[in-house]
Amino acid sequence: MSNSDSTGTSQHSGSGHGTHGSGHATALVGVFAEPTRRVPGRWIAAFATAWLGIWMAQLTPVQLLLPAQIDKQLHPENWVDSVVAFGIISGIAGLCAIIAYPLTGALSDRTTSRFGRRRPWIAGGSVLFAAALLLLGVQQSLVGIGVFWALALTGFCVLTAALTATISDQVPVNQRGYVSGWLSAPQAVGIILGLLLVTMLFTGTFAGYAVVAILLLLLVVPFLFLPDAVLTPEQREPMTRRAIIESLWISPREHPDFGWTLLSRVLVNFGNALGTTLLLYFLMFGLNDKNAEDDLILLTLIYMVFVIIASIFLGQLSDKLGRRKVFVFVASALQGVAALMLAFIPDLTAAMVAAGLLGLGYGCFLSVDQALATQVLPDPASRGKDLGIMNIATAVPQAVAPLLGAAAVAALGGFFGLFILSGVFAFAGALAVAKVKSVR
Repeated sequence: MSNSDSTGTSQHSGSGHGTHGSGHATALVGVFAEPTRRVPGRWIAAFATAWLGIWMAQLTPVQLLLPAQIDKQLHPENWVDSVVAFGIISGIAGLCAIIAYPLTGALSDRTTSRFGRRRPWIAGGSVLFAAALLLLGVQQSLVGIGVFWALALTGFCVLTAALTATISDQVPVNQRGYVSGWLSAPQAVGIILGLLLVTMLFTGTFAGYAVVAILLLLLVVPFLFLPDAVLTPEQREPMTRRAIIESLWISPREHPDFGWTLLSRVLVNFGNALGTTLLLYFLMFGLNDKNAEDDLILLTLIYMVFVIIASIFLGQLSDKLGRRKVFVFVASALQGVAALMLAFIPDLTAAMVAAGLLGLGYGCFLSVDQALATQVLPDPASRGKDLGIMNIATAVPQAVAPLLGAAAVAALGGFFGLFILSGVFAFAGALAVAKVKSVR
């Protein structure tokens, strides 16, 4: 992978053309070895642009379109019923993600297409994601909403499992914090841009879903023109059902750092999701905010600014210092503090401060933890599958948290318990990452 040139044609010796020179051994180096040449700016730009479209298409429905669509169909006498319905639909979609992420990653690891291992899955996942969003926009029943949101999230998983694997495939370790920051920063921009589009310009349900679906496709396309290493049939691991299923289990006893990193990611993402996915309901029913949608945009804007600052600058600082764990630990703890603020000081001003702290913590966590995750993978030949398992810890908490949060709100009669739970998860995630031994 040290044969990259300034044109960015490949990071891999033999990439895209099978074996060269010494044959199979050289090709193995080309496809599976750790990259050493830094990716150029245009690669990072296309990577960031793709993530902007992805986050816009995934988080705009989660934050606004989906709960509003469910509430419109349900017309509940008690608002908690709407929260519970949103939670159930999100939870079912989360189950799809548990299957789609590692399975897609395993299949992309074994893909021998002339277009590369990752690009076919990035393209296919984008199309599935966009088509499901378009069909979701015309649903008139809760069953239909649930089915097409599950399909949309499956497309999201197919797309992002392959896209995140390109970090391990092509980005050297000493650049991964910075590059991962460009996975994180677009999340904040995507949320605010998506919310502005669907509340100001494309206000109908179908129009809202349609605009984020179209932008998803347009913004992912540039990355598809970047090179991707081609795996030859001789290099491919067996494609048997048993081999793929067995590969989905990674023993935490044999690979403890992978296990602790995965656990930390699950806990922190649950904490973050509990603190953010029901935020619209918190403003509407917890604070009785008559301008809930406008204030949601304000809080998201504050969150966005701090996510961008933290993900870009702290990710790069992590690269320079060669340290990951301390950044992830502090980032997790900051999110816990933000959640406790929302619990004990339930007003809009405190929510603004909490949004800033949450953005600072989560932005740092997203970029540095992604870099950390790429350094604890057990096998370079199965990066896509292993990162797919890691990605479950990002997508599933976001999908399941509304259900867990709804249960907490319903059982405790308010949002206090929800935010306490969010803080507990975040602090527990900080403790888990401290157990990682092989990465500083």
